Amino acid sequence: MRIGVTILLCASALSLPACTSIDGGGFGYGGYSLVRAKEVKVGNGSVAVTPPRPWNKQSTTLFADISTVEDWTQNGPYLDTISFVTGMKDGRAIVRQRSRDDRQVPKFRSNMTAPEVAAMLESFFRVRGGTVDFRTTGLVPRPFLGTSGFQYDFEHLDSDEVRRKGRAVGAIIDGRLYLILLDATKSHYFDASLPDFEALVRSARRLA
Repeated sequence: MRIGVTILLCASALSLPACTSIDGGGFGYGGYSLVRAKEVKVGNGSVAVTPPRPWNKQSTTLFADISTVEDWTQNGPYLDTISFVTGMKDGRAIVRQRSRDDRQVPKFRSNMTAPEVAAMLESFFRVRGGTVDFRTTGLVPRPFLGTSGFQYDFEHLDSDEVRRKGRAVGAIIDGRLYLILLDATKSHYFDASLPDFEALVRSARRLA
């Protein structure tokens, strides 16, 4: 089951901005707060981005390191999610797991290569995201946050029989992982969210 599916009751009835608090302060209906179309700090505050239109910040995250991760959605997490990873440290896992769990998502290492980060993300989707079929469609170098980074494109079919597409743009800077990830349904919502995602990647800047 995907995170936040119950919130879809709100998303199916009206647009999510109507479900948030009016002034954008604090969380509104369903654990969302409004992110306005202006520069805003994300994650632990070490990165700032400028969304081209309002989005909705989720009070829950896909990942374990809540202080460095932030999730946004436009139409509900079942349909589209943009996640920000801002300086995840060496040895941290991107999902909560117990040592006795049979299947483990690898922990982030500061010396990881782009293919190893991609494999870590694939493992997350397979082990904890309900993915039954996963396919990498591209992994290429790409500048990010003023340094050499990577772009990772993928598709996956989940146990809910919905096919989704994703794109992650990231870099390891001073031994920490910085990443922006879009994951959305292949039908309509990925293409609808991609321009906003690209604008966020272009606007991203480190503050510390």
